[in-house]
Amino acid sequence: QVQLVESGGGLVQAGGSLRLSCAASGRTFSMYAMGWFRQAPGKERDFVARITWSGGGNTYYADSVKGRFTISRDNAKNTVYLQMNSLKPEDTAVYYCAAAKDSTVVAYSADTNWYDYWGQGTQVTVSS
Repeated sequence: QVQLVESGGGLVQAGGSLRLSCAASGRTFSMYAMGWFRQAPGKERDFVARITWSGGGNTYYADSVKGRFTISRDNAKNTVYLQMNSLKPEDTAVYYCAAAKDSTVVAYSADTNWYDYWGQGTQVTVSS
């Protein structure tokens, strides 16, 4: 089992920045990649970004956040980060981190079915 705990959410004005963290514990050696998703009220859970644990950390972003958000990881701390800059009101959502065991997730990063473990989520609210 892998446990994921997100932190760093909050209220920020449009144009501001936040950094989310996702700390992993348990059988972390079984994880191949980590992802960030978000879910606004009444909407589906959408993909935000993904990073692999090994090598240079292959990354992939949703078009809606490309150039504004950066995903990174600290292998020693088993922690993944999401740096969010130039925030917009439409970024308001609950943000979830997720862990995937199968390397196939690289080809299907935006599909929630390829992720095996999920955190409880952290609220991000961007005011206009």
